[in-house]
Amino acid sequence: MLICQRVRVGAVVGVLMGAVTVGMAAPGAAHAGQPGQARRVAALTGAESLNATQARYQVKGTDLGILWSDERGQILAAFGDTFGSGWAGPGSEVSDPAASDWRSNTLARSSDHDAADGMSFTGFVTDRAGYAKELLPSLKRDGVEISKIPTGGVNVGGRNYLAYMSVRHFGDPGQWITNYGGVAYSDDGGQTWVDVPSAGRPNTPAFDEKFQMISYARRDGFVYAFGTPNGRFGDVYVARVPEQRLLDLSDYEYWTSTGWQPGASAIAAPIMTGPVGELSVRYDQMLHSWEMMYFDQPRGVIVIRLARQPTGPWGNPVPVATSQQYPTLYGGFLHPDSHGSDIYFTMTQYDRYNVSLMHATLPTNEKNNAQAP
Repeated sequence: MLICQRVRVGAVVGVLMGAVTVGMAAPGAAHAGQPGQARRVAALTGAESLNATQARYQVKGTDLGILWSDERGQILAAFGDTFGSGWAGPGSEVSDPAASDWRSNTLARSSDHDAADGMSFTGFVTDRAGYAKELLPSLKRDGVEISKIPTGGVNVGGRNYLAYMSVRHFGDPGQWITNYGGVAYSDDGGQTWVDVPSAGRPNTPAFDEKFQMISYARRDGFVYAFGTPNGRFGDVYVARVPEQRLLDLSDYEYWTSTGWQPGASAIAAPIMTGPVGELSVRYDQMLHSWEMMYFDQPRGVIVIRLARQPTGPWGNPVPVATSQQYPTLYGGFLHPDSHGSDIYFTMTQYDRYNVSLMHATLPTNEKNNAQAP
């Protein structure tokens, strides 16, 4: 996600919150592991991945893997900064962007709903044979616009929407500033995208606008937009909009701690205090519960939290993967085929700069708490 100065988390892990002990499950292990223990199911991108993305799509390195389902039940996977065969590893794109074959965002499709053995791609969105194309071009100029990074996706009535952030500058690990949070849509399955400037949210002069990074979730006729400011240290806020009005900011309502109110994003109250990194939110039909996954950078851990309502209160953060297990990890994007205690998600490791599909088991006490009246 972060070119030039992407997160360099290392193996720093503080005291893990919650009652779950995260063990050293071997990548690719066949067993499900103890509750909360993440195991690598399969590498999804890179030369050695099950999708052989370097040879097939000129995707040697990429990150994120934001997942959602379309109207046909196909899974879409949006990736961040993507590099081709000339790329020499993290940071090399700065010295020679052209040789690195740098694309700010790419998109894969999958019809594979058996997450237990990985996720095979049916293909990437391409603009020529064997080449994953950039969906939304960026200027790639530090201090102006260095990249356009996907943050969330949703399908409503056959139209795909992609939330993204226009990044002005990457600073210290986990700290970056954005120009605005944007929205684009596609009516042809993700092949072409239309940016909608009127749906964008310009950042404030203080760089603290509350919805610069948005994760979408659909429920009961609404699209819920869960947002954070730029970087990985802000609080979480939520807005909702009738699903057919997603592009009209005047139709959004914001949770103010006492109710939903129309207006500007400044009225939104936190539903969860930070530090919160990139978000992924979904509603689980089996648990009758909302799930939120995010990266807690100070602790070097990807966590999941549950709530009966999208506004909270949100339960304790349950660690699902740590940098002790997986050095330089980040991300954490929920797979739409997660069900009940079985949690599947995508995770990036900066040192290998590629995306894996992961599995963790939700602890019984958390599952029971989510189902309690």
